[in-house]
Amino acid sequence: MEERMRFGVITAAHQAEVHERPLPPLGDDQVLLRMETCNICTTDYGLWTGARKNQPMPMAGGHENAGVIIKKGKNAGSHLNIGDRVGLVAYENCGQCRECRLGHTLGCTNIEDDWVQSEDGYWGDFGFANYYVADARNVIKFHSDIPFEEIGFLENLSTVMHGIRMLDIKPFETVVVIGAGTMGLLNAMAARAYGAEVLVTEVDEKKIARAKEEGFPVIHPGEAGYQEQIRESFNGRALNSIIVAAGVTPANRQALELAQMDTKILFFAAGYPAPDLPVGSNEIHYKRLRLMGTFGAELSDIQIAADLLDSGRVKVSGLIEAHYPLDDIQKAYEAASTPGAYRVAVHMWKDEEESLCTLR
Repeated sequence: MEERMRFGVITAAHQAEVHERPLPPLGDDQVLLRMETCNICTTDYGLWTGARKNQPMPMAGGHENAGVIIKKGKNAGSHLNIGDRVGLVAYENCGQCRECRLGHTLGCTNIEDDWVQSEDGYWGDFGFANYYVADARNVIKFHSDIPFEEIGFLENLSTVMHGIRMLDIKPFETVVVIGAGTMGLLNAMAARAYGAEVLVTEVDEKKIARAKEEGFPVIHPGEAGYQEQIRESFNGRALNSIIVAAGVTPANRQALELAQMDTKILFFAAGYPAPDLPVGSNEIHYKRLRLMGTFGAELSDIQIAADLLDSGRVKVSGLIEAHYPLDDIQKAYEAASTPGAYRVAVHMWKDEEESLCTLR
């Protein structure tokens, strides 16, 4: 068994490094994972750029990771085996409190504070690590041979599924997704998987092209008559749901402009600084609007997300823009923070001989 782990850590704004520490001991209810990849999330690079000032440093973050089980504790469970390819559950719960037993695992009353500092001074989940000790109940087994960096979309898609289920999207309903970044297109893909007719609005040419390549009709909200174009695209039918997947005031304003009677608006994206929401209560009242926010994922959302990825009903290969080895994590963050970038995958091993990614 390996005794040490190498991991990426943000030590200051615009500064990421690779550190090393002893590997925690393997508990009876845990598994040791040889990690393969971890994708850089919006939260990760927001901290790296200094935009998210609410998070402590040094931050050993990362939560879009995937790997292989190489050792099990004696009580880890018969459903998990050595060699299983797994993703990780990013939202922990105790499974015992009243909220958990009611199925509302996001409301668990026994979970620890979001930010817990390790004894050696680090914050975060150590997602950018080459080895990882995880509670067995927090790993999700994948059965297909999709690449590890695509398994890494489990957390993203889980949060998307939480919002999709809040909207209660049904087949043939109409959905507009505002924003064609990684999370916007994941929302569009999930809504399409649920049978909805989906249209995307976007202003960036690169993202417009990507959305079209993923099979979505796209309208630029700066074009004259764009609202009428959307109505025509849906053959005059009512607009059932709007998903705001860009954390900026113009996106919020666009959602309110598009909203019709009984439209549901889901505010998926956060923004730093916080965007404005220019709406009066009378408009909400008379239009019977339903405004909702979403953050995180229930355990059931995570399982559905895994099934969508594992089955190929949601394909995310087009959302991965670049690949870097762990030793180049600083360059990886620079690439991920480039405006308009999609996901950047960090690989934990130096070359193909070391990496299990060649065993897809």
